[in-house]
Amino acid sequence: MNWKKLIITVFRITIGWHFLYEGVSKLVVGNWSAAGYLSNSTGPFSAFYQWMGSSESLMNIVDPANIIALILIGLGLLFGLAIRLSSVSGIILLMLYYFAYPPFGGSLTGQIEGNLYIVNKNMIEALALIVLLFINEKGYGLYALKLFSAKNSDKVKDAKTETTDNSRREAIKNLATIPALGVLGWGAFRNQQQFGVDTLSGATIQIGGANISELKGDLPKGKIGEHEISRLVAGGNLIGGWAHARDLHYVSSLFRAYNTEKKIFETLILAEKAGINSINIGFPTNELLQKYKKITGSKIKVISQVAPDMKNNDYFVNIDKAIDMGVDIVQVQGNWCDWLVRDNKIDVIEKMMARIRSQGYTAGLASHTVDALIACEEQGIIPDYYMKTMHHDKYWSAHPIENRVPFEVDGKNYLDHNKFHNNIFCLFPDRTTEFVQRAKVPVMGFKVLAAGAIRPDDGFNWAFKNGADFICVGMFDFQVVNDVNTTIDVLENLEGRSRKWYG
Repeated sequence: MNWKKLIITVFRITIGWHFLYEGVSKLVVGNWSAAGYLSNSTGPFSAFYQWMGSSESLMNIVDPANIIALILIGLGLLFGLAIRLSSVSGIILLMLYYFAYPPFGGSLTGQIEGNLYIVNKNMIEALALIVLLFINEKGYGLYALKLFSAKNSDKVKDAKTETTDNSRREAIKNLATIPALGVLGWGAFRNQQQFGVDTLSGATIQIGGANISELKGDLPKGKIGEHEISRLVAGGNLIGGWAHARDLHYVSSLFRAYNTEKKIFETLILAEKAGINSINIGFPTNELLQKYKKITGSKIKVISQVAPDMKNNDYFVNIDKAIDMGVDIVQVQGNWCDWLVRDNKIDVIEKMMARIRSQGYTAGLASHTVDALIACEEQGIIPDYYMKTMHHDKYWSAHPIENRVPFEVDGKNYLDHNKFHNNIFCLFPDRTTEFVQRAKVPVMGFKVLAAGAIRPDDGFNWAFKNGADFICVGMFDFQVVNDVNTTIDVLENLEGRSRKWYG
């Protein structure tokens, strides 16, 4: 057996399978787009990629071209057809990916999986294709099949010469199509120069969001169980469309209209690039996150909130579904913890926590009302981490503390301005702080901005100062970098924290 030929074959097929899988998986999705990937590009050539990503008409060409290129390169390498052309095309495509997010010029720690300093997986695979391009041995493949036979050496020689000449001419002809992507980018550049904005795109208004290049440093991390989690965790409400907009009824619809699937993917890509490696989501968003991770190869940690099915007395159905969808951490949803304690069904919480742990998963327990967590603590129900609403009440729309009632969050909305109306989520800040101070497990504060009523610098500082080890914050794409920078500033200058850091 020709082991050298066999090894080269496996080497070539492995790379080909990667290209083919990437192309087919994007094709199967149906509405996949590289717009978010391009729009959040960094590095010296970021303007080029961002011009392409901002044009809807251009992306209607770039997206299918990218998919087709991946599939054809994959098939060529997998079956051993047009190996040199496939290798050259693959190298060019990988270098386009490489320079979209070049791993140099910043921190030595990569913010995206596989994106290390100078050398990343795109460069490694491109180098592998360069090796395949220049070695004479191509392994086993369909290229070896003869399309005609020759009976004498002169005919064989002429056939080889003709085949070689034809192959070269064909390669030159096909390679001439590769710069088309550059031509399209140049067209976007000229359009930008002429009109100042891309007239075919609505994403032209700047509203104060910081660029990824303005990132102040690495976002600190801690640990929950065996999971390394960024101190700032992305919240799921904005993505899911739960706005907590008090009496502004149109806001939830506006959130959903803005956060299309494409925009959600753009936001998540940007968040990961900025150092946010975790997201806490409502159960209905699991399917979307599963799709995002499959398409992009993201390693973002997914913390899934789960609720019991009380109608069918099935407390575990959503736990099992979340695990099947590939989540990393499972957490009993905050409003359900409140309701179960309120309705004297605390045993359901205990059973759910035991189920999560029996499956080998980190178990979290969330709550809006601190009374629920206190009751669980008294019954010996201690999670691997708490998730608790943590914000002060020094803002205009907070109703008087003397009128607040435990468990009223997610309850009835009153027209009386002095009563609850979806306007406060940490009802008793002092009692919450007392509970957090004695907690012996990590605490993730959420609703730290009271659904937009508190400024980020104020809300982040209050939560960390009063004991939060992590904060969970819902963010639009234009808020991501600012929120990361605010977290870095707050943690670097934090004063007055008495609780030790857990995790």
